[in-house]
Amino acid sequence: MIYAIDFDGTLCKSAWPKIGEPRMRVIKRVKRLRRKGHRLILWTCREGEMLQRALRWCNIYGIIFDAVNENLASQTKLYGNDCRKIGADFYIDDKSKRW
Repeated sequence: MIYAIDFDGTLCKSAWPKIGEPRMRVIKRVKRLRRKGHRLILWTCREGEMLQRALRWCNIYGIIFDAVNENLASQTKLYGNDCRKIGADFYIDDKSKRW
């Protein structure tokens, strides 16, 4: 399965433009998904230096993504393009169901 995971408010508490406190329960669940072989996409509005800070933060917490703000390479190859909409089986976001 492919999971698109938001950053602010999901992996950490919302504190834009800063990075909020980690939401350890969510981080543990995301890492468990990875261990089970699921593919993870970081799906965030952050870009540039703000995105790089978020990626460094994720690295500190051991969160590894297969893609960042783009579709998986296998999906791009399958469909012949990397459309703006991130294709995933599940979307984990603080604006939807709580994790």
